[in-house]
Amino acid sequence: MTKQFHDNALSADALDQIFREARTYNGWQDKPVTTEQIEQIYDLMKMGPTSANMQPGRFIWCHSQESKDRLAAYASDGNKEKVKTAPVTVIIGYDMDFHEQLPWLFPHTDAKSWFEGDEDGRKEGAFRNSALQGAYLMLAARSIGLDCGPMSGVDLDAVTGDFFATQPRVRADWICSLGYGDAATIFDRSPRPDFDKFNLIA
Repeated sequence: MTKQFHDNALSADALDQIFREARTYNGWQDKPVTTEQIEQIYDLMKMGPTSANMQPGRFIWCHSQESKDRLAAYASDGNKEKVKTAPVTVIIGYDMDFHEQLPWLFPHTDAKSWFEGDEDGRKEGAFRNSALQGAYLMLAARSIGLDCGPMSGVDLDAVTGDFFATQPRVRADWICSLGYGDAATIFDRSPRPDFDKFNLIA
């Protein structure tokens, strides 16, 4: 049977959960995140669009206490406990050689040839599209009822050298803790600009 697509908007409650009421958390309730939830997040996230379906994001989900402690050692002082106490913290990285996977990820044409010999072009594409995937990851996590704590205060060179040691063409970009947020750890919401401030309809 052909799948039917509908133009129904999400409910107000769903939009609140994903956007309007969602916050960046700095601390976590003592509730676990399961490997099944991690896989569910990935299975949702991977459906988000990337250029030529390049899927350059590479993700390490620090779930064990040992791996979280390892990662926390590279975080800024203000972020160490956030990483250690989160149920899971994911490292979002990007693969500079993502084009090697394009023959099966984008079989419609010879997309691999677009990027061969173009290191700068590959880096630009990998960086931009892995950032998109990281955003999809956060939306997916919120969609299944989890909260997020994205962070850039981490020694990315050290994280890359440690966690991606066996993948020398992958570089860490940022990290994001996931779990059930502790409402006592959030700040008052920062201002958000009205449409007219930064938008122009041409």
